Amino acid sequence: MPLFGNSFSPKKTPPRKWASLSNLHLLDRSTREVELGLEYGTPTMNLAGQSLKFENGHWVSESGSFLGDRRELQRLRKRNQQLEEENNLLRLKVDILLDMLSETTAESHLMEKELEELKQHNWRKK
Repeated sequence: MPLFGNSFSPKKTPPRKWASLSNLHLLDRSTREVELGLEYGTPTMNLAGQSLKFENGHWVSESGSFLGDRRELQRLRKRNQQLEEENNLLRLKVDILLDMLSETTAESHLMEKELEELKQHNWRKK
């Protein structure tokens, strides 16, 4: 018998039992909905006074006023474009201000350096 031999031999695990003892998983969907009360209907929500329902993977207006929705959509797109243009203008202004700040900072550092050199030069003369 070796000192570090392979004496470990685990027992064989028994087969697993069914996870669920219920036979509801064998029923078809409609029977399950009736048995378990899983019929929820279509999801609906109210957003900004507009009632919407979820059908075929898309949110659809329940009121059916598509003409009003299109006008509102056009207005929102126009407003979005205006805000994007304003945002671009403001970004440009920020870039210009940052350039001006960095230029002024560089000039200030150069002036401070020149002032220190003049002070050193004056101090040596005395």
